[in-house]
Order: sequence, then structure tokens, then C-alpha cells
Amino acid sequence: MPSDAPGSQVSIAKQIETRARGLSLNTRIALTTTAAAVVAVLVAGLVAWPLAQQTAEQESLVALQRLADTTAAAVESSPDIGSDLIENRLGDTFRSQQITAVYAPRGAQVPGLLNRRDVIDLANGDSVDGVRTIGGEEALLAAQPLDSGGSVILVQPITATNQVALASVARFGVALAVGVAIAILFGLLLARRLTRPLRIAANAAKRLGAGDRDVELAVTGPKEIAELNEALNELRFALAQSEGRQREFLLSISHELRTPLTTILGYSEAISDGIVAEADVPSTGATMTSEAQRLNLLVSDLLDLARLDAVDFRISAVMTDFAKVAADAARVWSDRCSGLGISFSSEIPEEPLMGSTDPMRVRQIIDNLLTNALRVTPSGGVVVLAVRCAAGDQQIVEIEVRDSGPGLTADDCEVAFEPAELYNRYRGIRKVGSGVGLALVGRLAGRLGGGAVAGSAAEGGARFTVAVAREVQVAREPQPS
Repeated sequence: MPSDAPGSQVSIAKQIETRARGLSLNTRIALTTTAAAVVAVLVAGLVAWPLAQQTAEQESLVALQRLADTTAAAVESSPDIGSDLIENRLGDTFRSQQITAVYAPRGAQVPGLLNRRDVIDLANGDSVDGVRTIGGEEALLAAQPLDSGGSVILVQPITATNQVALASVARFGVALAVGVAIAILFGLLLARRLTRPLRIAANAAKRLGAGDRDVELAVTGPKEIAELNEALNELRFALAQSEGRQREFLLSISHELRTPLTTILGYSEAISDGIVAEADVPSTGATMTSEAQRLNLLVSDLLDLARLDAVDFRISAVMTDFAKVAADAARVWSDRCSGLGISFSSEIPEEPLMGSTDPMRVRQIIDNLLTNALRVTPSGGVVVLAVRCAAGDQQIVEIEVRDSGPGLTADDCEVAFEPAELYNRYRGIRKVGSGVGLALVGRLAGRLGGGAVAGSAAEGGARFTVAVAREVQVAREPQPS
């Protein structure tokens, strides 16, 4: 492919962009300060050159006038050899400075040098100086009248003053170059000083990414750096806390999985070894089936919990009667509660409570809340299922489950929907689940446009209230182009 092909140009552009992105902040700060210093020097040079020219021109004109005074004094001391004196004694000085000297005796005309006004001023005894155009070129002119009536005229090309200006600019340039060198050195030192805390923060972030949780940064320095270090410290704490919860969650799940697995394994070995009597096989099989269903439900909840934050977990919104979904659940759970000696009651509106949501997920929320309630409510207790519109907001539906169990502390209510938090607090103290159900309820509530809170129930136990949007907004999948 030719080097000027579009593909090559894009590739080169990408390489340049990649290299530009690869510059460190240290290098960028140094380059920026250097560029600023160079620009300042260029601007100063552009401003200084005309000023230097003007100053050199004024200084040269003053010097030329003084030389004209000296020449006039010398000519007046030897009036008979005026021209010869200028040539013999002052010629070398004039030639070194590109000065042309003209001696004009009394009454002599000097065309092209003096105008009428100049002649009148010299006749009146006044000196004449200034910038004139002589022979098509600008030049400095200084004329001094003589007592004899003549005059001495000195002419110096304006270009001769440029040498003086260049000398001044050269001195100024040396000073500017020293300034640029100092600016570069200062830029490098400043860059190292500014980027040092950033490098420390970057190393701390890498250590955090590698699993090191003993990283702690000092919250000092400039405000931005202090805020960055504080944020990294908070991240370290949050990661350590999150990982601790994950470990506890895995331990609790392992325990929950091991129990039904141990039961199934024990009965299966007993059947295979012929220990279980033939008459007991159906009941043993029923027990194994029950434990397998329990295990399957737990695994399903874990998968749902894992998928809730993933892209493959979808909500299917259809027209749904929240009251009917709750009533269907109430019939099932009323029988279960009756079998355990628990009084079940429901507070469900008789009229349809229509909305657009995912009925399967709504039922999943109800089932998980009631499972949790039945686990902690003793025989003779009460479990209540309520469904209603939120007070003051008809677009929010509240699903509430209350029980007369041991209840929750204010601390418990803050973490009730975190995985395995209640399990870890009350394991071995009272009946607890794996901590998956309530965590799943909290995540589902968020996906259905609401949230979940825990509190105390009037029945004496815990109250779990889940708010979901009556009209769930489902993100549409992008259409293929």
C-alpha cells in the first residue's frame, strides 16, 4: 500500500496520538514551562527590537551632534585649513563610524543636505540635527554653525545605528537566554515536585489493585492531592469492607449448600448400600427431593443475585394486577402458615391495582419476604402481607411483610438487605437463612424502580417494605443497523 494511502495516514495519526498520550505529566509540565519561556523570549525580542533601534538612533544622533560640535571647534581653531583638518585629523574616526563630513564655507551651497529652513537656522547660529532622506536613503544629519559664517555638516547612514541596536539586543538576548535556562530548570524542579504525590498515589492504587489493603496515604499537601489521597484511603476501606463481606457471604453460602448436599449424599449412600428398608424408600426419596429443591432454589437465588448487576438480567414489563399477584401468593402462603401454626393475614385491595411491571419478579419479592418471615416467626405468631399504593404517590406500589418474630435493631435495619449480614449476626442465636433472599429483594426493588427498607412492625417483629414503580421503564435494546 502506498505511504500516502488513507489507511497509512490514519495509522500514522494514531501513532502520533498514542505517543502524545504517552507523555508523562512530569514531561508535559517541563515542556509547558519551557514553551512559555521561549514564547516570552520571542515576544520580548519582538518588542525589544524596535525599542532598541529607536534608542540606538537617538544615542547615535546625540553622539553625532557632539562630534559635530567637536569638529566645528577644531575647524574654528584653524579656519584656513578647515577641509584639510577634517580629512587629516578626523578622517579615521569618521570612516570607522561611516560618517561623511562636509565643510561649507560662508555662502557655500550644499544641495541635497540642507533645506531652506536648515540654512536659516544655521545662519542664525542654531545647530541642526535629525533624520533626513539623502540620496533615497535615510540618514542621521548633524550641522553646527561656525563663527566664520560657514558650517560643519556630518551625515551618518541610519543602517550604521543597527549595529548599535544589534549589540543592545545581543546583550538583552543573553539575559533572556539565561532566563530561559532558569525557567527550564525551574520547570523540571516544579514538575518533579508536583508529580511526586501523584506518583505515590498511582503506586498506592496499583498496590490496591494487587490486593494490598495495608496502603494508607497521608492526607496532606495541596487541596487536590489531599482529596485524592483521602479518596484512595476511603477506597481502601471500602474494598476491605466489601471483601470481608464477600468472605463472610461465601462462608454462609458454603454452609447453606453443605447442609442439603450432606442430606442428599447420606441418603443416596444409604440407598445404594441397601441400608434403607424398601418400605422407607418413598419417604427417603421425598426427603431427598425436598432437599434437592431447597438446593435448587438457593442456587437459583444466587444466580439471580449475580445477574442483577449484569447485562443479561432483563425485566419484562407487562400489564400486571399487583392485587392479583399478591392474592395468588396469599393463598399459597396461608396454607403454609396454617401448617406451622402461624396466623396469616393479608391487606390486599379488592379492586385491581394495575401497572406495567414484571409479575414474576414481584412474586419473587413476595415469596422471599414471606420465607424470611416464616423462618423467624414462632408457632402461634402472626405474619401479614400488605399491598397498597404509597401514601401521597399513586405511581409507587408498596409491598409489605410484617411478623411477630424477634424483630430487628436499628443497626440491623441499616444492613438488612446486604448479603449475609443478618446471617453473620444471628448465626447460632436464632433461625437465619443464607442471607441471599433479602439481598435479592433489595436488588430486585432497585431494578423495578424503587427500593427496600426495614423497620419494626406493630405486631412486635420486623417489617420489610418494598417500594416498586407502578410503571417500570424498561431500557430498549439497540436495533441492529
